[in-house]
Amino acid sequence: MQLFIRSLCYLYSLIAASCNAQEWQDRRFPDDFLFGTATAAYQIEGGWNADGKGENIWDRLTHTKPYVVQDMTNGDIAADSYHNYKRDVEMMRELGLDAYRFSISWSRILPNGFANQINEAGIAYYNNLIDEMLKYNIKPMVTLYHWDLPQKLQDLGGFMSPLFPVWFEEYARVAFENFGDRVKLWITFNEPREICYEGYSWTNKAPLLNISDIGTYYCAKHLVLGHARAYHAYNNDFKPTQNGECGITISVQWFSPLTDSEEDRFETEIRMQAEWGLYAEPIFSDEGGFPKDFAERVAKKSLEQGYKKSRMPEFTDQEKDYARGAYDFFGINHYSGFFVSATEYKTVNPVPSFLDDEDNGIFRPAEWPASASPWLVQAPKSLYNVLTHLQNKYKDAVFYITENGWAQRKEEGLLDDKRITYYRAALNDVLDALESGVKLKGYMAWSLMDNMEWLEGYAACLGLYEVDYQSEARTRTPRKSAFVYKQIIKTRLIDPDYEPDNLTMWIEEGH
Repeated sequence: MQLFIRSLCYLYSLIAASCNAQEWQDRRFPDDFLFGTATAAYQIEGGWNADGKGENIWDRLTHTKPYVVQDMTNGDIAADSYHNYKRDVEMMRELGLDAYRFSISWSRILPNGFANQINEAGIAYYNNLIDEMLKYNIKPMVTLYHWDLPQKLQDLGGFMSPLFPVWFEEYARVAFENFGDRVKLWITFNEPREICYEGYSWTNKAPLLNISDIGTYYCAKHLVLGHARAYHAYNNDFKPTQNGECGITISVQWFSPLTDSEEDRFETEIRMQAEWGLYAEPIFSDEGGFPKDFAERVAKKSLEQGYKKSRMPEFTDQEKDYARGAYDFFGINHYSGFFVSATEYKTVNPVPSFLDDEDNGIFRPAEWPASASPWLVQAPKSLYNVLTHLQNKYKDAVFYITENGWAQRKEEGLLDDKRITYYRAALNDVLDALESGVKLKGYMAWSLMDNMEWLEGYAACLGLYEVDYQSEARTRTPRKSAFVYKQIIKTRLIDPDYEPDNLTMWIEEGH
């Protein structure tokens, strides 16, 4: 087994060496390739109850159970982008961004979740941000839902309610009506797995429901149907005049079999179906509905556990038809990768549960560089593998990388060379994928600035810009990676030897 792992790692190193041997000057990003950064409303906006904003599930969680966050913090002020949006746009200009991906806070524009009460101050905030960006030719890419459900809707069942798709369409229409004349790239949901598994089947994201047997699956179905309703609303009623595009963003990590055994290869397929196929297959596959192999496993386990039918609901034929093909693009959030084993590295999990349904083990070699966040490790060629796999699987799809980045501790400061190494490797993967024919149109680095990293609080820093949370102005200062990313955007090249001029002196002077 270990020999197989070393062989794989050696193979990866040969591939990397081959890429490096090619003259970097010949590997250029297309002129129309969109370079940008990404953020999320709860993580940066602050103003948690400003100007009529309603309470969301992260407000409720961090105010009532502050101990669940590593450093006992919250997003009440965060980077205070609600009052600092002009500085945020200035940072985009400093980097030379083509695009900026941000999310709308549902409860900022619809305080109780429903469209009977529209908060004009919230509408004005996003209008101001969008207009400020467009003033400098920065394209808005807007996410409708990045994990901050209005608390009133959660009280009514949230994603477990079969009414959720209707609620989401109603909200999406308000956004399209108010911003669609200027926003041409729409994302319905950010990372369904993290919403459904981590929020409803486990305790790593709000609302921490831990409905381990059915939470993931009912949430997944209602989310997919909510996406489809928003997509069709846009496609039928707004796209003819607004001429934009609407897609969904799914977190896709890379999974490789630990050995070449049939069992490990099958369990790798199961892992992919469970982790992201639950959300991608109903939308992007020709068959529609939940992925077949994993659905059969859940049904079999359900019957063995005494259930009268599968814990995973089915899509009706009408629902399959409605969700299938409901996309203009596939947004990919990617950070890392794993090896998968049918028999080794398995953990003891509750029965029944989503983790028990997966029923396999995952492994990462110790030599893979680790970030400040335990979930984020640099896996060789993982982004390239994801892109080519998805292109081969969903041949008609167009892709955007909507998140990709690296975590460090605050004390590591502004000289973030590990992040630069990670970005250069990832962007070389992007070039390789483009050369392989992947229909990839853009790359959004996570993140423009440090933010409230959910249950990690402010301990992990993923920003190209450092935020000083001790200052009332929430001062933003570029890290070394910001200068390197700026150079890549400007030249459309990855120069492995590029070093920003006078950077050390600039930092030593107190910046």
